[in-house]
Amino acid sequence: MSPPVVHLRSETKPLERRSPLSPETAKALIDAGYTVRVEESPDRIYKAAEFKAVGAEIVPAGSWVNAPVNDVILGLKEIEADGTPLPHTYIHFAHIFKKQHGWATELSRFSKAGGLLYDLEFLTDETGRRVASFGSWAGYAGTALALLSWAHQLLHPGVPQGPVPVFDSVTALADFVKSNLQAALSANNGEFPRLIIIGALGRCGKGAIAAAEAVGVNNILKWDMAETSKGGPFPEIASSDIFVNCVYLGADKTPPFTTLESLSGPERRLRVICDVSCDPNSDNNPIPVYSSYSSFESPTVPVSGHLDGPELRVIAIDHLPTMVARESSDEYSSLLLPSLLTLDRRDTEGVWKRAEQTYRERVAELP
Repeated sequence: MSPPVVHLRSETKPLERRSPLSPETAKALIDAGYTVRVEESPDRIYKAAEFKAVGAEIVPAGSWVNAPVNDVILGLKEIEADGTPLPHTYIHFAHIFKKQHGWATELSRFSKAGGLLYDLEFLTDETGRRVASFGSWAGYAGTALALLSWAHQLLHPGVPQGPVPVFDSVTALADFVKSNLQAALSANNGEFPRLIIIGALGRCGKGAIAAAEAVGVNNILKWDMAETSKGGPFPEIASSDIFVNCVYLGADKTPPFTTLESLSGPERRLRVICDVSCDPNSDNNPIPVYSSYSSFESPTVPVSGHLDGPELRVIAIDHLPTMVARESSDEYSSLLLPSLLTLDRRDTEGVWKRAEQTYRERVAELP
């Protein structure tokens, strides 16, 4: 099979600035004989001129809909749920393979039109490990936002947190968090918050720890499987100021890490939960204290029931790494590139065959 056309579509999710393809990796594909078309996008961290400079064709936003059916449509987040047929080969995070809300309707758009979805979450190597992940940057961004939310509560009690600013670099984000923390310390007896990070040994957890330490927060409970093997709920969560969940949500049900009941004690310090894994509609959600997503426009949601004591808010944003869009896109696109370079052998190449098998298995489960 000759190298296919790779068509990078413009993202439609609000405030999504990341890209699975960078100008550098686009050039690598072009040098390997691929044709790369890049849609114009006002929000993408990389400008169209950066792609044009390496030889990519620049096309209008949304033009993927009318692209030749043999083109591979590359994106990051899910396609808008507007019911239109999806007959191409697609590569993106669809968030439907774990039977999330509305999964059957969305998956049917591919299957009924003869399309094929290679879900980025399910591109794995021979050991089952994902070939590319935003995990470390998700943990970093989530922890940075959790610290901002904690500071906001202390400085502006009872006032909803406003939209998250846009940052052009990790340094800019860290500086902003530092300044907010310093302002809040006087309302907390001069003490930095205590964090508990569950999933601390994984990529996401390591990113979370890095974010905290980058701004001077070192009072961190670093938990992983050894600490959670006994099963929750865990009182250490209630006695921390911030809880960051970095545990990948798998197919098996996990005993809850915390519950409304376990958070109802008079000694609760917890003010912020950042659920980086962020799957509130799943039956396997180990943090069953909230039921809706938040957004960069409104970064926190309340818990599902009444609690006495300090206000408790939940961050549940499913594209946190867009807060550090350039760094996270640079890393992710470089990790994805080796697989993209084998798209011309996707009928036999393991990473694509495994992803196609996952797609076929999910289609077979459609009602």
